[in-house]
Amino acid sequence: MTVIHFITAFFSDGAHWHGYDGIPTRLVEHVEFSLIALGIAAAVGLPIGLLTGHYGRGGNALALLATAARALPSFGLLVLLFVLMGLSKLPVLIPLVVLAIPPILVTTYEAVRTVDPPPVDAARGMGMHSMKILFQVELPVALPLILSGLRSAAIQVVSTATIAAYVSFGGVGRYIIDGLYQRNYEKVVGGATLVAALALATLGLFGLASRFAVSRGVRQR
Repeated sequence: MTVIHFITAFFSDGAHWHGYDGIPTRLVEHVEFSLIALGIAAAVGLPIGLLTGHYGRGGNALALLATAARALPSFGLLVLLFVLMGLSKLPVLIPLVVLAIPPILVTTYEAVRTVDPPPVDAARGMGMHSMKILFQVELPVALPLILSGLRSAAIQVVSTATIAAYVSFGGVGRYIIDGLYQRNYEKVVGGATLVAALALATLGLFGLASRFAVSRGVRQR
């Protein structure tokens, strides 16, 4: 049996496309977990990264916080929270949010700090308000690097969301966990293929977002 055979057998089986355990249902669950976690992480990381980068303070504290968050084992944190909180979405979301915040936070900070000083100084000389400088001068220039941080966080979340299945949640990780338990390697390979496909789709979406959100002049730089 080859990997190609397992993939073909998995996706050609009509039973995998219907019902609560069907591929569409599992994909929706997986994307839902991922979007919620990424949205919360962005809501926390982006404002802090933008403000600390704009004012040039707190860089060392952010680096320390990011290092500490990255050191936390996502799987261990998931199991611990599941034991403490029981079966709910919260024990699944917290490890994913903790995983996603550091790349968003640090990359956003660095993106704003690396904006060329001349346009910022010119804006200050014209009397622009500090927040206008941040959103009208620094943010457009820093946007490509900020999007790269969001992209990195999104791929990590999509890949790691498979662990939700270990505590009886859904998502495409359900195929991997159930397949290993049942020794059904067709399911295992099919689930892994879906995770890889979601990661590639995430890359593509952020590529499109960068193309439409970032101005042509900044992209050419």
